[in-house]
Amino acid sequence: MKRSILALLLLLSSISYAQNITINELDVDTDGVDDKEFIELRTANPNTSLNGHVMVLFNGSSSGGNQSYIAYTLDGITTDINGIAVLGGPELTPSADEILPINFFQNGTDAVGIYQGDETDFPDQTLATTNNLVDAIVYETDDAENTTLQNLLGLSEQIDEDVNGQKDTQSIQRANDGSWYVADPTPKQLNDGSGVIFKVVDISVSQSVIAEGEDLDITLTSSQPVDQDVSIDFSISSGDFNDQDFTGNLQVNLTTGTSAASTTLTILEDGVQEGAEFMDIILGDLPQNFIPDNDNLEVVVTDSDFQVDPWGTPLNPTFDQVSSTAPDDYYSSADGLAGQNLRDAIQSIIADQSVVRAHSYADAYNIIEEADENPENSNEVWMVYTEESRAKYLRQSGAAGTGFWNREHTFPRSRGDFFSIDDDDIAFGMNTWWTTNADSTRHANSDAHALRVVDANENGSRGNKHYGDYTGPAGNQGSFKGDVARAVFYLALRYEDLQIVNGFPNTNNQLGDLATLLNWHENDPPDDFEMNRNNVVFNWQKNRNPFIDHPELVSFIFGDEFGNVWNEDLSIETTPAIDILITPNPSSGNIRIKTEHPSELAIEIFDLNGKSVKRKKVQPNEKFRLEQSRGVYFLKVMIDDKHIFKKLILK
Repeated sequence: MKRSILALLLLLSSISYAQNITINELDVDTDGVDDKEFIELRTANPNTSLNGHVMVLFNGSSSGGNQSYIAYTLDGITTDINGIAVLGGPELTPSADEILPINFFQNGTDAVGIYQGDETDFPDQTLATTNNLVDAIVYETDDAENTTLQNLLGLSEQIDEDVNGQKDTQSIQRANDGSWYVADPTPKQLNDGSGVIFKVVDISVSQSVIAEGEDLDITLTSSQPVDQDVSIDFSISSGDFNDQDFTGNLQVNLTTGTSAASTTLTILEDGVQEGAEFMDIILGDLPQNFIPDNDNLEVVVTDSDFQVDPWGTPLNPTFDQVSSTAPDDYYSSADGLAGQNLRDAIQSIIADQSVVRAHSYADAYNIIEEADENPENSNEVWMVYTEESRAKYLRQSGAAGTGFWNREHTFPRSRGDFFSIDDDDIAFGMNTWWTTNADSTRHANSDAHALRVVDANENGSRGNKHYGDYTGPAGNQGSFKGDVARAVFYLALRYEDLQIVNGFPNTNNQLGDLATLLNWHENDPPDDFEMNRNNVVFNWQKNRNPFIDHPELVSFIFGDEFGNVWNEDLSIETTPAIDILITPNPSSGNIRIKTEHPSELAIEIFDLNGKSVKRKKVQPNEKFRLEQSRGVYFLKVMIDDKHIFKKLILK
């Protein structure tokens, strides 16, 4: 009996000892976007499971109220031969045992607690507590003292990571006597330099972006020469990229006395248009006393197969390659109306609650990636303002913006007051959406007609400036000006409360400058790129931008034609009993009207605003010259008592 009791006591003692988890090192503020933050946990025994424990982060700011903001399970994590486990950001070296998101730990007067239990025990805004607490630290980055948070966690001090004035490059570390100090980080090793010193394996590649058909050299380097032959396996399959996409050996052999070896893979041309793929190089099980310096290294494989469309970019526009996909009767309910009645009728079409869809802000990425595709390369998108293309895979995902693209609200949402809504960052897809109407101003946040692909840094430069105050980056050719004008005109018509006004107002829901935007619209008419964009968004949202289909509507709703009757046939090619051909079209100004009808032709030319700008009589098949400036016009040809409208592009 005594032996049984003694054995039980020894077992309980062993369990208690194995579960003695301490915070050994903490780095909450690293250079840049905080992708190297980490926490290092230590157990008294090596190779100890952390199952049954949870890491809880507490916000000690005045708004945080010493309450939890993250609970992270430690289940599935085991310490190494030195009794250490590291949880850290994706760019930490040596690589963390558990990868945490960027900027996981808040700066400021906050705390980390290790508890027995799981994440369900700590819902958001749980007050800091000592119940089931195993270890904790209250830290700061040159911030005020928070004795309340210390008391709640049973602590008497707060550790400043910036005590040496180097918070971006140093970490908080625990000495063997339990005290804290700040020094250069030492992830994956004991703070006093004792224990097993690991050989660290680094993965490097000959290029981080590779095209199909090229060779990729993969090199593994050990921090110390190996004392015996070592073979290290790795895998590179990731998503759609698999062993059918390459040839080569997925093993590197380091011979005795060496510290590096390489292998070469050939990326195959598969003849499939699939866009960029991502190869993730992941180390297999490493020999004893080896750890990865980096792991899960990503290489972008660009597709050599891409589509080229027959229409031009906004810098080199075409006007006769893309037709509207609007149904024939799409605008018929507005035909023959004027003033407010016309405005209401068009709004009813593009905000029809029974038809029009609103998608999430996450889905907007998928829509504009298709709508703003570069006609010269389907693997790229065309960026507004900077007037250049960029690879689709370079969509911004972190804080860094240089070289990336993101979403631009042509009507800044801070001015429109339509910020994200519940579930707005959940991708729905084409078969799931919200119903919407003219009063649903919040849905303007994800309306793809007014969102454009943009250089991430230029997006920041534009900010929420009004157009006219903002005219694009230096040296731009203005190819975006009509596009953004029609986008914000659409938004102001589609949603109640949004207005386009003169000047640069500071009033919510108003954007300027109306005069500038009217000028931009007239001088940069809709081209094939914009019409294709209208068709793509129509496929998703089931509504169109009417100012692309019927550019003259801008003047009838926002300009000096307001109050006059709008007739849809002004901008539609009709097919009466007469047959004519305008050639060439687009034209530099010299045109002829081909027809078998022998009578003299009377022509009238209308600009985008629907104004008559020229009348002339010409003979059939006779070449004549028009002196109008570059743009889109509507040519009315009258023969006897019949007439026909044709679109004419002057370039």
